[in-house]
Amino acid sequence: MSEAVSTDKAPVLDQDAADAAQLEALGYKPRLTRALGLWSNFAVGFTYLSPLVGVYSVFDYGLATGGPSFFWTVPLVLLGQGLVLLTFAEVASQYPLAGGIYQWAKRLVGPRYAWLSGWLYTWALLVTIASVAYPIANYAGPLLGYRVSHTSTVVTAVVVILFSALVNLLGVRRLAFVANVGVFAEVAGTVVLGLYLLFFHHKQPVTAVFHSYGAGGSGGYLGAFLASCLFAVWIFYGFEACGDIAEEVKNPSRKVPRAMGMTLGVGAVATVILTLGLIYAVPDFGAVVSGRSADPLGDVLAASLGTVGSKFALALIVVGYVSCALAIQAAATRLVYSYARDGVIVGSRVLAKLHPTFHMPPAATAVTAVIPAALAFLPSATVTRIITFSVVGIYIGFQSVVLASIIGRARGWRPAGAFTLGRWGWTVNVAALVYGVTAIVVLSVKTPPNGTGFFDRWLVPISVGIVAAAGAAYLLLVRPKENVSAEDRA
Repeated sequence: MSEAVSTDKAPVLDQDAADAAQLEALGYKPRLTRALGLWSNFAVGFTYLSPLVGVYSVFDYGLATGGPSFFWTVPLVLLGQGLVLLTFAEVASQYPLAGGIYQWAKRLVGPRYAWLSGWLYTWALLVTIASVAYPIANYAGPLLGYRVSHTSTVVTAVVVILFSALVNLLGVRRLAFVANVGVFAEVAGTVVLGLYLLFFHHKQPVTAVFHSYGAGGSGGYLGAFLASCLFAVWIFYGFEACGDIAEEVKNPSRKVPRAMGMTLGVGAVATVILTLGLIYAVPDFGAVVSGRSADPLGDVLAASLGTVGSKFALALIVVGYVSCALAIQAAATRLVYSYARDGVIVGSRVLAKLHPTFHMPPAATAVTAVIPAALAFLPSATVTRIITFSVVGIYIGFQSVVLASIIGRARGWRPAGAFTLGRWGWTVNVAALVYGVTAIVVLSVKTPPNGTGFFDRWLVPISVGIVAAAGAAYLLLVRPKENVSAEDRA
């Protein structure tokens, strides 16, 4: 009997040993809890990507800017992000390390390049946490019956951020549990609602998505369509979170690339179904494009779901927003921890210290809670301005890895993970870079300004420049050098 038991457990033990040996070969001792399988890794990435949060946040903007034909921004951006995903999957398969983008760039190019790349990405994540938590009161207020004001908006955001920090601090298994609940809310709030609208509240002809209904006006439709691309650009990222938590995934070289693909694939299906359902349920496109209908999504939900159905939809939206904030904070926490473990930021010793029971870094978790919570206390107009930095900051972080892959190949890097692009590597990397740079330009030029002044008009590139300059100054003045502590160094 004992022999049979040991035989059954041997593959698991062998995989645990292989995962530990792989991490040690990359320079680190296994200290985080390796407990996640493929599904949980996917759940974290999917709730970060969150088609529910994305569609509900920017549907009104996409429809008003590009008319119903803005729908075609979805396959366009999906194609580009698919190229980025393939690049990430190849790198993450060889270097499955906490902190993802920072660690990948470091091994492909070098520590200083990686430090600045991760710096931009870290701040983009911190701002994104605030940007997801800040509007939750708009849905939680009507659901729970409290008045939505600046004070209630700030309090709701801070409560959600602190709750996310607590769940993250309690360990990766709690994170996975909440992420799985979030997956249920995402599917119900996107696929189920989208199909319901398509079958029972279809008010427009099928050909509606091929028409602009006056969007763009006399200036031509191309500019309006490019501006409406922000709809899809804002939604289709988050798959990189699967790599950010790679040290907590079993057999990460195989499962992380698969989880990334599942995240984008399932997210694409959910987004398409919900977007089409909402588009075809809008009674008057002309009213939306002209501005007479300022809240088309709210109008559709109220007309289609009734009081009880609207409450249920609000509950799903709130759960989706909370799980999204939690997943983003999880990625940000691992990134801060990865910097601290390498000893390349101020307070590294404290930030890298793990809780003895939950194997999570309390100080790093606090950083990813305190900074977003502090942003929520700013005036609402200022918060709106700051949020414009988040998406382009993340896209720049993405492209730093794509560029690093190209530099690595030029220097002779041969991908050696379980997933490789083979002879398609150069083609995919270059195409991903072209897409990413184009997306960054569109984000910089077409993001709607929050005012009429020069600063408001060019806030996106200006904010990126400020964050990049601060990081460059730190590099020049402090000159951080990698110094992994004995307890972390393999």
